[in-house]
Amino acid sequence: MTIAAQSSGRPSLVVRIYNQPYLLLVLMAVFWAANIVVARYVVGRVPPFSLTFIRWSGTFLIFAPFAWPHLQRDWAVIRKHVPLLLLMAFTGFAGNNGFAYWGLQHTQALNGLLIQSSGPLFVALWMLILFGVRLTPTQAIGIAMSLFGVLVIILHGRFTSLAKIEFNIGDVGVVMGLVVLGVYAALIPRRPPIHALSFMTFVTGTAAVMTIPLVILEIAAGNVMKFDAITVATGIFMVIFPSAMGYLFYNRGIELIGPNRAAPFIHLVPLFGSVMAISLLGEELHLFHLIGYALVLSGVITASRKPRVEVHLPSGATSSSDTCSTSRT
Repeated sequence: MTIAAQSSGRPSLVVRIYNQPYLLLVLMAVFWAANIVVARYVVGRVPPFSLTFIRWSGTFLIFAPFAWPHLQRDWAVIRKHVPLLLLMAFTGFAGNNGFAYWGLQHTQALNGLLIQSSGPLFVALWMLILFGVRLTPTQAIGIAMSLFGVLVIILHGRFTSLAKIEFNIGDVGVVMGLVVLGVYAALIPRRPPIHALSFMTFVTGTAAVMTIPLVILEIAAGNVMKFDAITVATGIFMVIFPSAMGYLFYNRGIELIGPNRAAPFIHLVPLFGSVMAISLLGEELHLFHLIGYALVLSGVITASRKPRVEVHLPSGATSSSDTCSTSRT
């Protein structure tokens, strides 16, 4: 997939970066970690479904002018795949964010981080259910390592704290967000062969429309957004970094190395989130942080390694026990 024209025989810097899946997925994790921190910060100021609508309507407006010529060219293909695109708009955008933001209104940070670390497991589950693709032993070991590292960080190295965690309705919301995001991640390699901007513009615009009824119900219940400098800055940040850039990088990373190899990078989200808490909120760095970071990074590196043995998928494509190792236009 090319997002910038080449003016010479040598690819531009943008193209070279866009072909580096590990860099893109690490940046995605940074942006999504910041998304969680900011979303928690504005609890009580911006209702969850209003925040979801702001994210995807704003992202749609950013992409639309650049995507217009691609949309015109891809429209026939889009029309043939509307059901799939609607499903991806709900699972990856409207439903995922709506559930997560609602859940963060009702749960504590420790619970949210713990649940977030289970994201790769839902990706692997949907890959198995939908396409019969199993994790390789190396991927399973890597996911287990990084999950253990996340637990070390969020439990401060004291695993007796795990028994004291009380799950509530907010935790259910966060889990549902991860469940539907797993569907989206599994479907990315099978999305229609259209330009990245066409895809993002269509699904973000559709996701914004899907959220409107919930925003209306939110307002009717008296849950209204407070308009001030903080909420405006929040909206701008959410649209540019976690949304436009984060999802472009996430989609591209999955296209290049497949959902199962890309999924462990989700473990970097709570890792970077704790780093932000230490640097921005003045929390202290402890030995368990360093141990957890090492385990998470080791797990990500292990699980994202390209398998040596290739398998044939039900669709007839060949891949390294994953869904896709090639890019699409």
